[in-house]
Amino acid sequence: MRGVRGWSRPRGGSRRSTTAPRPWGRTSTPWLYLAPALVVLGGLLVYPVYQLGLISFFQYTQAQVSGGEPTTFEGFGNYAELFGDEQFWQVLLATVLFAAACVVSTLAVGCALAVLLTRVRALPRLVLMLAALGAWATPAVTGSTVWLLLFDPDFGPVNRILGLGDHSWTYGRYSAFFLVLLEVVWCSFPFVMVTVYAGIRAVPGEVLEAAALDGASQWRIWRSVLAPMLRPILTVVTIQSVIWDFKVFTQIYVMTNGGGIAGQNLVLNVYAYQQAFASSKYSLGSAIGVVMLLLLLAATLVYLRLLRRQGEEL
Repeated sequence: MRGVRGWSRPRGGSRRSTTAPRPWGRTSTPWLYLAPALVVLGGLLVYPVYQLGLISFFQYTQAQVSGGEPTTFEGFGNYAELFGDEQFWQVLLATVLFAAACVVSTLAVGCALAVLLTRVRALPRLVLMLAALGAWATPAVTGSTVWLLLFDPDFGPVNRILGLGDHSWTYGRYSAFFLVLLEVVWCSFPFVMVTVYAGIRAVPGEVLEAAALDGASQWRIWRSVLAPMLRPILTVVTIQSVIWDFKVFTQIYVMTNGGGIAGQNLVLNVYAYQQAFASSKYSLGSAIGVVMLLLLLAATLVYLRLLRRQGEEL
């Protein structure tokens, strides 16, 4: 190579990179498409969250709303009052346990029906899908009212079929929570069922046939074959169910008449509503909303971390 004119070896024994920098237009084009959606989301989410956090640091009651008294800065006083309230911790514990029960029940029913869809013929599958989508599309107020009618102590068919007489399901704390849980699962399982069914259909049939030839039962095939392969989908539906069930409001408010007798069926969303609008303690209700937002953000971060870890494993 010494005889070749115009050729010189780069210093340090390495050649310069010939890769040209990416034009600014290519990197900015996706953001230009996302800009309208970001502006709308910013107006609908960022500003209300900012106002929610701002109100939680001030004394904001009906007197301040009507302009009768000036607004005073409380700092973390509202949060101190909230965390010092024993009822708040009881409601938080009830919310966590109720949401966990709803999530587990929804996943169990949705996954079982998704497996059932792969075992039945086309017509029963279509009927089940339509029935599930009908439950999913039913408004929460309508569904809650229908379930109350079904379990009505005087006119409901459930008590007649079970021979319970005039038993009131909404009188006891646990029976009321159980009734609300049934309605929440009824309107939530279609999302899990459809999503998991789509994931099962994407699994190669040879894998399932090989497991069946090895003598694996249906439960063993689900636990050892399908569940590991559907882990990303199950993670998505689990986190979505946690977010939805943790902030249940309509079903509890409608079916227990605002939180049950003496507040025995309160969850955080209903508790915040009572503090903000029933008691006119808007700042305290805003503090509860901020706490809920932080808890849901923590659940979302866990969800993103799990997805990232699964992406690295794949």
